[in-house]
Amino acid sequence: MTTVERSYTPRLAGIRLGLLAAGLFVVGTNAFVIAGVLPRIAADFRVPTAAVGYSITWYAVVVAVASPVVSTVLASVPRTRLMATGMLLVAAGTAVTAVAPDLTAFTAGRVVAALGGAALVPAATAAAPAMLPADQRGRALAIAALGFTLATAIGSPIGTALASTGGWRLPLAALSVLGLVLSIAIAGIVRGVPTGPAIRLPQRFGLLRRGRVLLALVATLFVTAGFNVVYIFSAPVAGPATAGNGGLLAVLLLVYGGGGIIGTVLAGRYTDRLGSRTVAVVAIGIMLVVYLLLPVVRGSFPVLAVSFGVWGVGAFAAGVPIQHRLVAIDPASAGLALSWYSTAMYVGIALAPVLGAVALGAGAQDVPLAGAGAVLLALLAFLLGFARPRGRLAV
Repeated sequence: MTTVERSYTPRLAGIRLGLLAAGLFVVGTNAFVIAGVLPRIAADFRVPTAAVGYSITWYAVVVAVASPVVSTVLASVPRTRLMATGMLLVAAGTAVTAVAPDLTAFTAGRVVAALGGAALVPAATAAAPAMLPADQRGRALAIAALGFTLATAIGSPIGTALASTGGWRLPLAALSVLGLVLSIAIAGIVRGVPTGPAIRLPQRFGLLRRGRVLLALVATLFVTAGFNVVYIFSAPVAGPATAGNGGLLAVLLLVYGGGGIIGTVLAGRYTDRLGSRTVAVVAIGIMLVVYLLLPVVRGSFPVLAVSFGVWGVGAFAAGVPIQHRLVAIDPASAGLALSWYSTAMYVGIALAPVLGAVALGAGAQDVPLAGAGAVLLALLAFLLGFARPRGRLAV
């Protein structure tokens, strides 16, 4: 049995998908909430804000590097055990960051949490399509992706609000407790996930020689970088409209997350109906247009709020068709392809603070333009993956 065959009864599929989405919510919030409290952490540790920002890069690099290694070395480990252990490591690492006395300990905790994410995210992403019939893969992927969407829609704004009242350590402590509870729930409820055949590193890297797969992963990398380069530096980007008011920024992030929920749901529905190419072009196109407009409208809070909402629709709609494309290229190797999707996503996250810092040096208005360049590259790579040598388009 491959990792994309249906393995769960319809009665339990919703609960199990919900638990996987909740696990991804914790992983996503753990990454995204840092962006909202960077100045507070930097002030507490008496280091530059950029130094704390690079902890996001370390987190993403560890996940990107460790994901294929974990998937290979622990290929024979039951998926339920792997996901539950990964969730436990996320909880433990987040607890370390919550009590860290300095930036070194804080970063160490992030590394431990990243190792947990490297175990959980690829396994959960690959397990999701197995829980519904083949003609509902888009829906299954969308439900799982909703965890990351809610991390932005709810996790980050709530974390920012908690930090405003109880300090930046409070939301991290809450995430640690939630991660511990989910680890127990996944171990007890998410059963029967097919393990799939063991794959050695040469085989795993061999998949990257397939042009269509590689181009979809390149699109993933640049879509993720384009999203995060603006999201991580959303405070300076929105500065003229918020005047540094954390409450107003939280509203913008909430609106953005609300758009993300809509985008994720619509993407799952319409990817099954219209195909991955159409939905991806529309979603990435929305991101590109919003990024080009942000430097012009960033001084008006109402217009900026609308822009953030539309941006959320496009940003979170883009991931579902790309994952769907990776599954459709070769369903038999979908689990392997989706593990590389996780790696590409985290490489994009790691790249974003670097691109954002460079753009910020020229002025906050240039940060969205850096994001526009990244998503344009993503769109070109994705479309190129449908081209055949003689100019015909792949189905």
